[in-house]
Amino acid sequence: MLSSSEPSQIKLQAANLEIRRLRAQDVPDIMEIESVSFGRHHWSEESFYNEMNNQVGRYYALIHTDINKLVGYLGFWLIADESHITTVAVKPEYRGNALGELLIGHCLDRCAQHTIHWVTLEVRVSNYSAQNLYYKYGFASMGIRPKYYQDNQEDALIMTTPNISSAEYRQLCKDLKQKLDKRLNGLPKGYGT
Repeated sequence: MLSSSEPSQIKLQAANLEIRRLRAQDVPDIMEIESVSFGRHHWSEESFYNEMNNQVGRYYALIHTDINKLVGYLGFWLIADESHITTVAVKPEYRGNALGELLIGHCLDRCAQHTIHWVTLEVRVSNYSAQNLYYKYGFASMGIRPKYYQDNQEDALIMTTPNISSAEYRQLCKDLKQKLDKRLNGLPKGYGT
């Protein structure tokens, strides 16, 4: 899941960003982020190409429009009434701009437009910054997957949302979206679509 946050070296606003479906030509940029964010046990190029053709998969690129470069990405599956976030990462020099939060908010917006009730994910037990983001969006810890991560046999924390179609959860997301909009001076083109 989302790698730990580091101080951002580059500041962005919504006017400089666009969220769109992932394209094959994005994979080389993704691989650069993968190796830095997830070490040598990251997804392969082939995995991303396969996932872009997965009928239940939805994969999105976050593009810095001023330079036409991918700075983050997110993927999730839609299966029956549940969504599972499979990957999310932001290029290290862009961390600290709420881009991970932007991608999670986009995912939750997209899921709410389907018949999805719950969203799940796994995150390293040591990745407190990602966990804090997920807690902020109502995810709760549901257990541990022992030795889930291949690189160091670290456990994964299993997290899930409450019912995202509930009035309470919709209000939480609306409030967080307004705060994100204010922080980024708007929301990027493609957000929630």
